[in-house]
Amino acid sequence: MKRLSYILSVLVALSMLLAACGTPAVNEAPAAATDAPAMTEVPAATDAPASTEKTVLNVWSFTNEINTMTVAFEGKHPDVDVKYTLIPMTNGEYQTKLKAALGTADAPDVIALEAAFVKEYVESDDILADISDLIPAAEAAKTYPSVLGVGTNNGVLKALSYQATPGALFYRRSLAKEYFGTDDPAEIQALLADLDKFTAAAEVIKEKSGGNTYMVGSSGDFQNPFFSNRAQPWIVDETLVVDPMVEKYIETAKLFRDNGYEAQASQWGEGWFAGMNDSLVDAEGAPKQVFSYFLPTWGLPYVLAPNAKSADGAHDTSGDWGVITGPLPYQWGGTWMGAVQGTPNLELAKEFITFATIDEENLTNWATGVYTNEFLKAIDPSIPDDQKQAAGDFVSSQVVVEKITASFDDSDLSKFLGGQNSYGGFAAAAPSVNSELMTGSDDAIQRALNDPIAQYLNGEGTIDDLWATWKDALRVEFPDLTIN
Repeated sequence: MKRLSYILSVLVALSMLLAACGTPAVNEAPAAATDAPAMTEVPAATDAPASTEKTVLNVWSFTNEINTMTVAFEGKHPDVDVKYTLIPMTNGEYQTKLKAALGTADAPDVIALEAAFVKEYVESDDILADISDLIPAAEAAKTYPSVLGVGTNNGVLKALSYQATPGALFYRRSLAKEYFGTDDPAEIQALLADLDKFTAAAEVIKEKSGGNTYMVGSSGDFQNPFFSNRAQPWIVDETLVVDPMVEKYIETAKLFRDNGYEAQASQWGEGWFAGMNDSLVDAEGAPKQVFSYFLPTWGLPYVLAPNAKSADGAHDTSGDWGVITGPLPYQWGGTWMGAVQGTPNLELAKEFITFATIDEENLTNWATGVYTNEFLKAIDPSIPDDQKQAAGDFVSSQVVVEKITASFDDSDLSKFLGGQNSYGGFAAAAPSVNSELMTGSDDAIQRALNDPIAQYLNGEGTIDDLWATWKDALRVEFPDLTIN
């Protein structure tokens, strides 16, 4: 009996100890997505058991939006700690630090790559790992061919994107009614269907507004539409190619500058954004307006909509925008992700890339605004208060696009566009986007052209000076390139 009493007392003590310690909770996974935007339930915020050592995955990016992906991934994988490093690329810092880290113990596992330089990394033999085993899943998701094309070199897949980025022309409805008598997208598209019509419309706007309304905010707005419509890439057989569309771009930019069709704002500068919300003024303080902006899919939720209201709240153009194809079809930008060659966490890196760029539930949540700050804080309470993903980014999976397009009919973005469903328009344009022009040299070649163009548009030299200055810079950057 004494022995039994002793055993019972031990069991009671043990049960009390367990009750006091508690049982570690398991991180609750988000609810499954359906055809319509499905995720409304916020996952429970819990910590993994202190005794459990998490696997660390290092992700580097130049854009903070991917941090939303990392938090959502941790919500599905509580045994993984994603270390997210944000490095700006304002002055090339991101590429500088990345290239310095590659091949060292400081190299990350996963890297984000912007459209301007993604091909440089994809075409390299010793930077990105082969992730071709993700192709069947990408094909099942009906990833747009242009997205796969950009991330592939010599038949080897090196990178994937969660976005597809066809472009469009966004215009002010009230100004369209004032100068053309209609704001109907079909009629405005007919008026602006090609470059000649676009230029003629710019003259109408200038005359009727007395020079107070510009057709575009910046000459830089033209660059992607023209460059996307070249017949050949910049380099063919180790020789520089100046496609006629490059010459046409400079000719058009000069015409718009000299005729007062362009606000002369610096693209991505204060004046350029001010034109989006009617707070733009000239040097004398006189109010000015901008009729249209060339922007891609991401330009609506990330650029135009957030800047439609001025900082002081005095101006707000929300609901006064329409969207059309414009005079030229084009694509602009995008962010790809690849695994760094030699990473010891290759399988986990591929799992993260799959989640970010192929997974149907994640892409649905990403596109439809499920990843609110509340949702993310439930997974990681330490994230910033402004970390979230607004609805509207156009994703790379046609399977997801087909399921969610109708959900934007009555969305906030639709209201912003006067009732238009921009997602449907982008869905029609995305399959025809051409990625074959993109090469690893594009970024350097196009950056070298920016200053000579700016000087020429400002009257600081002739067109011959522009070409000579640009080509001299390229001879330094590409000493083995044939430049005629």
